[in-house]
Amino acid sequence: MHAEGGLDRVIAEIAARQRGAIRHDQLLAAGISRRGIARRLELGRLHRVFRGVYLVGHAVPPALARETCALLACGSRAVLSHRTAAALWGILDRPQVGISITIARRGPHGQPGLRVHRVGRLLAPDVARREGLPVTAPPRTLLDLASVLTVSELADTLERARVLRLVASADVKRAMERNPGRRGAAALRSLLGEQPTMTRSKAERRLLALVARAGLPRPETNVRLHGHEVDALWRSKRLVVEVDGYAFHAHRDAFERDRRRDAELQAAGYRVLRVTWRRIAHEPEALLVTLAQALAACDVRRGG
Repeated sequence: MHAEGGLDRVIAEIAARQRGAIRHDQLLAAGISRRGIARRLELGRLHRVFRGVYLVGHAVPPALARETCALLACGSRAVLSHRTAAALWGILDRPQVGISITIARRGPHGQPGLRVHRVGRLLAPDVARREGLPVTAPPRTLLDLASVLTVSELADTLERARVLRLVASADVKRAMERNPGRRGAAALRSLLGEQPTMTRSKAERRLLALVARAGLPRPETNVRLHGHEVDALWRSKRLVVEVDGYAFHAHRDAFERDRRRDAELQAAGYRVLRVTWRRIAHEPEALLVTLAQALAACDVRRGG
């Protein structure tokens, strides 16, 4: 029988392999009684995240700890999916609330902070590992997202996946063939057949025409700002608009370089708004509303 300090060392060793997380049954197997678990919860040595899953000594979860806790709560057949998987692949922002899990066949029910999706099967090509965690592969992730995103959101997410070279159209089509009848597949199939046809210069000209038509102030174009060339600049508003798209940014280095540039401009006090060729071509009215709101927000921030 371990002494109290020895038991805590055993707990720490198990949790160290699981990003600080531990399951109730692992605690019992390590020799901690139910009373001992309750006492450690009272003392703040354990923090309950999901039913039967705790963080050891962390009131604030470290990176990917909640995702790890979700997997521990759902068992060995569970994989991270939907928005959670998309965030891990870098094609969506990390969801503010809720971890999405997909489980083949039977599994636990959802609970606060945990969204469980059940499917009949998860085939090997639809599962990958990211940061050491089981997660739906990018093509399957896009197919799952097709059921929860708007068409516009799905189009942007598909574009990011292509920019990061996570998927090709053929990969996504094969995922749909493996998983027929999925909700949202029709919208995704339609997007796969849509390729950018607008060059960067044409997209910029179309943007300027939209701005003029709406009576918005005309920006400077293709000017240097803090060592970077920007597509459109409303200097007095400290607003930068960059025309973005798969046709212009077809590799990871360009994508990451653009994000570093955005961060530098934001640090210099400029708001950076990125617009895609798809929005310019297919959602001009919505884009104009976004631009008008951004220009107005700049005035508010500056007290204008």
